[in-house]
Amino acid sequence: MNREQVLDKRITFFALVWPILIETFLRMFFGTVDTFMLSGYSDSSVAGVGAANQYISILILLFQMVSGGAGIVISQHLGAKDDKKASHVALIAVLFNLLFGILISVIMFALSGKMLELMNFQPEILKYSKQYLIIVGSFSFMQAASITASATLRSYGLVKYPMLVNMGANLLNIIGNAIFIYGLFGAPVLGVKGVAISTISSQAVGLIVMIVVIKRNLGIRFSLSEVLKIPKKEVVEVLKSIFKIGGPSAGESLSYNTSQIVITSFISTMGAFALSTRFYVYNMMFYIMMFGLATAQATQIIIGHLIGAGKKEEAYKSCMYSLKLSVIVSASVAILFAVFGKTLLGLFTDDINIIELGGILFIITIILEPGRSFNLVIGYALKAAGDAKYTLYLGLISMWLVLVTMSYFLGVSMGLGLVGVWIAFAMDEWLRGIMMLKRWKSRAWEKKAVVTKKEGCIEDEDEKLLQTVN
Repeated sequence: MNREQVLDKRITFFALVWPILIETFLRMFFGTVDTFMLSGYSDSSVAGVGAANQYISILILLFQMVSGGAGIVISQHLGAKDDKKASHVALIAVLFNLLFGILISVIMFALSGKMLELMNFQPEILKYSKQYLIIVGSFSFMQAASITASATLRSYGLVKYPMLVNMGANLLNIIGNAIFIYGLFGAPVLGVKGVAISTISSQAVGLIVMIVVIKRNLGIRFSLSEVLKIPKKEVVEVLKSIFKIGGPSAGESLSYNTSQIVITSFISTMGAFALSTRFYVYNMMFYIMMFGLATAQATQIIIGHLIGAGKKEEAYKSCMYSLKLSVIVSASVAILFAVFGKTLLGLFTDDINIIELGGILFIITIILEPGRSFNLVIGYALKAAGDAKYTLYLGLISMWLVLVTMSYFLGVSMGLGLVGVWIAFAMDEWLRGIMMLKRWKSRAWEKKAVVTKKEGCIEDEDEKLLQTVN
């Protein structure tokens, strides 16, 4: 079986989506395990870790500026049959993100506490947030390298490896949590600190395994000496192509997570009960959006390869197929959570107020999630086609003028609390989703690719600066 046949076999919707779905589930399960195990420790510790994770999410999105852009550029090069350039992109991206991650880790070690003090949390929640964020944030360079390595494997269609790595990491995390939360084997009971230590330890093991997998399967060695063999001009060109897509994409995601921090500050004025409810329900909602996210990521890989190969009509149809499937599945899962949501919340807390309010939020989620599917699938497709700036501009407008503004108006001014905030979530997701659908149907994205098979090179549409270096 030749190289094209191997890639064609890997780069199909169902070959990609189920391993990505399982990997996505496992990544989400990582946080759920922490939440479940800490819920026996205290509701405040759950709220504290949830608050800290909002900052961790922002760090991950900063790292995805490189990993996300690299994944798309690699896919387009592979579609254009340029394996050598694809491997160079992977090598440069992983090492660049690792260095960037080290810088961020130093900043988090020094400033984590001051960042959290801006959120107006109650003293106990603030204490747990600081304990978690200082430890996990100080080792965020591992996340930086890990997500870039994972993006590389996905772009080559090797999606089973990240799935298996996450299985192992989850198992290690559960064992570590149990040791430090319950004091097994004579270990000290460290609570939130123990969960943080367990998290970074399992991440470290996962990163090492993925680096080994890439070396054995793709022949890419991540070392400074290998990067130095690549001409400086090509390194600059690769980074430009990555940031052309990854910059706007990360900016959009950064804006969303920053808006979530602002909204969380609104919710904190509603009391610890509202804050705990928000984190319990939000964690569970990830399972509703799981299929949509996996579908979006699989579609992005496929469209990246199709765009690189010049098959734009197939790319258009692939996105529309994925969108229909995602909307149907996400809506169905949302209905199941609306029916059984209270029972599931009862596994985490016995506070009847949290359970009742959470049940109402799950009902609103039936309306919210189909809109999110539009946003995810088409948004990822536009980025895969190189049209990342549109999603950034749309996101900035909708997130701040609709999501944040309406969250404050409905939740605080109108006194609807979390119900008002959830309605604002739905308004934002549907507005962005509908606008992205119009953009996809307009086919304006067809001229945005950074790699074209016809020319066999990277092409900067605005500056025409990037050329292939052989």
